[in-house]
Amino acid sequence: MASIACIPPVPAPGDAAGLRERARGALLGLAVGDALGAPAENLRPSEIRARWGRITGYVAEKPSGTDDTEYAIFSGLLLARHGSALTPAHVESAWHQWIADRAEGPFRGAGFSERGTLENLRRGLAAPISAQHRHAWSDGLAMRAAPFGVFAAGRPAEAARLVAIDGSVSHDGEGIYGGQAVAAGVAAAMAGAPPSAVVAAALAVVPDDSWTARSLRRAVTVAHRGERAVRSAVVIGGYPWTDLAPEAVALAFGAYAAADGDFREAVLTAVNMGRDADTTAAVAGALAGATQGVRAVPPDWAAAIGPARGTCLPAMAGHHVLDVAELLVPGEGGKWGADVVVPDYLPGVVRELGAAPRHTTLRPGRTTLVAGANGVSEVLPNPGADVVSEVLP
Repeated sequence: MASIACIPPVPAPGDAAGLRERARGALLGLAVGDALGAPAENLRPSEIRARWGRITGYVAEKPSGTDDTEYAIFSGLLLARHGSALTPAHVESAWHQWIADRAEGPFRGAGFSERGTLENLRRGLAAPISAQHRHAWSDGLAMRAAPFGVFAAGRPAEAARLVAIDGSVSHDGEGIYGGQAVAAGVAAAMAGAPPSAVVAAALAVVPDDSWTARSLRRAVTVAHRGERAVRSAVVIGGYPWTDLAPEAVALAFGAYAAADGDFREAVLTAVNMGRDADTTAAVAGALAGATQGVRAVPPDWAAAIGPARGTCLPAMAGHHVLDVAELLVPGEGGKWGADVVVPDYLPGVVRELGAAPRHTTLRPGRTTLVAGANGVSEVLPNPGADVVSEVLP
């Protein structure tokens, strides 16, 4: 694989507020791209044009995210719980607790890799054997990889390491490489890297001779010629499945490169190429959102994104991608966003030992999260009182 030393210098995050804006941009951009691309999924460009002309905004009456957004929330919450200490056992346990072992009817709205993983987990298989199914090369890890780049801002190699741990339960080979490329690219963009360095960061964490790397290089090489050239460079004509990680990741990076990191153009380029359009647009949106920050997301597009509906993962219903952004990156003044709703496996007030004294308020059934600029170091129980004031040491 390419040397990390070959990546152009990545600027360090200037301040916590700026990092927070990029985090919000990355995850809101993912959800927006997912919702924009969902109606175009599995369609050819000619079919898209016949139905809508060129897609320039939402074409669904009630736009919403798909499994891409809900799995990104799932992985983001898991990462917020364990951080750099994440292990395959943590991931496997979360899959059981929040997906596989829940008695809530058939598993809905997910791709083949997720279905194969669930079948294996329910049979008692553990990671990495749980990832041994016929779609381990899918883009199911790439679609949920952005939170790892947000968490490891400016550290592409760490983002790639962590997302591979997440993917060990569900993916193998090219499926892992696709997730690593996305996580590393977002990590570089979070630190202010230009699009060329974002692409370099993605290529640096996957083997040079992998299908993912070859497809990604082909896509960005022709990106200046537009979406038709990008699509022709990487799509396997006649192959029925559209969730190939090397293809989807290359299309997303190609769209991002063609737009030179511009959010609107990157997402719309990905959408109008069709194929696995919700995933390619979600990834392009995460990259461009991290590059430009949340203010680059058009307000009317952002306004359509509400809390997850739980259509695919009922356990994720009610959680918003912006809440996940607050959990993964400390905000202005070192305080995490107030009133962030978290699942049962994230109880309590999160705080950093040694933080400056401050007060926080807790509400029954909700949690206000407080941490210092260097991250999370302790989890305290939430007593559930109406108002609790507490001076942190």
